[in-house]
Amino acid sequence: MKSQKTLVLATGNAGKVAELRHMFGETAVTADWEVRPQSDWSFAEADETGTTFVENAIIKARHACQQTGLPSIADDSGLAVAALNGAPGVYSARYAGSNTKDSDNINKLLQALEGIEENQRHASFHCVLVYMQSAEDPTPIICQGRWDGHILTKPIGEQGFGYDPVFGVTEKSCSAAQLSKTEKQALSHRGQALTQLLEQLT
Repeated sequence: MKSQKTLVLATGNAGKVAELRHMFGETAVTADWEVRPQSDWSFAEADETGTTFVENAIIKARHACQQTGLPSIADDSGLAVAALNGAPGVYSARYAGSNTKDSDNINKLLQALEGIEENQRHASFHCVLVYMQSAEDPTPIICQGRWDGHILTKPIGEQGFGYDPVFGVTEKSCSAAQLSKTEKQALSHRGQALTQLLEQLT
């Protein structure tokens, strides 16, 4: 029997780990891979010094490769709100400050959009997934996904994580936090990027 290869998920975000492992677990290609989060190793997270999702994803993937000596996949993603000139963008996870909760980020976002009409609340989730075979890999695989929607006036739903409770899914007339894992995977920015990545890995 062919042994599995280990692939490191280069993120400390528990929500992303759960979502990515669920997505990987539903694909045939991952029979060859043992997918493990970087929390299985004891090393500090990479400093996200990039100004774009692509830069930060490469930084995180390379860091995980350096620390483990194994191939890695890194996710950098966030929310871009048109009325806020693309904010919170790459700062989505720390929009309300370092070591804050998802609810703090959501509250700050809703305050920033207070008084903005419904038809002016367009937003999009963006995800970049980077696969690197090693820290010196000169040709990393880079995949991108985008999910368009709008920002609701209050949180709705209990599923998902991050800004999901206030991200309105237009085609479903609900929030992202009201979707099942399977529904979200079929629509989301992360699902799109992972589909592209798995196609290239095969």
